[in-house]
Amino acid sequence: MKFSPTAVKQAVGDGLLSFPITDFDSAGRFDAESYRRRLEWFISHEISAVFVAGGTGEFFNLSLEEFREVVATAVEVVDGKLPVIASAGLSVESGKAFARAAEEAGADGILLMPPYLTECPQDGLVEYARQICDSTSLAVIYYNRANGVLNAESAHKLAMLCPNLVGLKDGKGDMQLLNTIVKRVGERLTYVGGVPTAEIFAEAYLAIGVNTYSSAVFNFVPEMAVTFYKELRKGNQEAVKRITNDFFIPFVALRDNKPGYAVSLIKAGAAIIGRPAGAARAPLEMPAAEECRQLEKLVSVVKQRSYA
Repeated sequence: MKFSPTAVKQAVGDGLLSFPITDFDSAGRFDAESYRRRLEWFISHEISAVFVAGGTGEFFNLSLEEFREVVATAVEVVDGKLPVIASAGLSVESGKAFARAAEEAGADGILLMPPYLTECPQDGLVEYARQICDSTSLAVIYYNRANGVLNAESAHKLAMLCPNLVGLKDGKGDMQLLNTIVKRVGERLTYVGGVPTAEIFAEAYLAIGVNTYSSAVFNFVPEMAVTFYKELRKGNQEAVKRITNDFFIPFVALRDNKPGYAVSLIKAGAAIIGRPAGAARAPLEMPAAEECRQLEKLVSVVKQRSYA
């Protein structure tokens, strides 16, 4: 760990956050060398933190040993330039094991994923998160998504119980709920936009004080992703509107063709720009050839235009 929980909180509170895909070879095994090259390319851009083995990085498809290697590779490549944040979750004991592996590998923080499968009462979610937070000295960001959505009172309770809880990442897109959490918990936490293709919510996030978000499309259109973030923060509504119309609206329509495309299309995009990462693992499916052609056209459009 090279960044304290306070430093992680500051880093993720402003600037674009990157979520690299995880590289697999033709046999479906983790490809450390390809992943290393991808991370070197990532950190050559203007980003504030690197979230490895996240949702876009197929945390849910990695074994614990693969996870260790992913995090260790990232820590070595990033080399203290930015915080490296890894994932944990699934169950209390699995969450503790992933958090321990991340800490041992030198990560700076944890993105705490929802518990696996079952519907959960609010007090149960708080206890799930508390036990995992208490098991690590790393900064923890709670991912408010799926069956793990905390309400405002639960988010406040968890923040009071866990000093190393530094942030909450929204994965639901319920602006009423998120605004209530922001107002209830206040500056005790940093808030991150984290719905799939979070840029489509970026203006709404900013309006309630959520200054940053996770960018999955950074994996294949990084310059556009950085430009969009900068112009958004500058209040350049015309540039934001043009990029949204040119890319994000049609991309989201393509993404919604099939469940799981929020990850699979990102891998397809990486292949389109000559930085392939292999296929997504089952239960995800890669896009069809025609869908890849549509994505290639979108990439071509934004590469030909200047938005700043």
